[in-house]
Amino acid sequence: MEIIVRLDVMLATRKMKSRELAERIGITEQNLSLLKSGKVKGIRFETLAKICRELDCQPGDLLEASEAG
Repeated sequence: MEIIVRLDVMLATRKMKSRELAERIGITEQNLSLLKSGKVKGIRFETLAKICRELDCQPGDLLEASEAG
């Protein structure tokens, strides 16, 4: 099973730039970019909670399980 990160979709829906979100949650744009691309092995629940707070969404809106992979 593969986990797909849908952060780019949520950012577009909320009309927010990656730079703005990174500043609001206190991480670098580079780390946010790695997260968006799915190139990270994990994410802290604290970071996920901050993202959800800023984007007014639930973790399930950002992460999707796929049988492919």
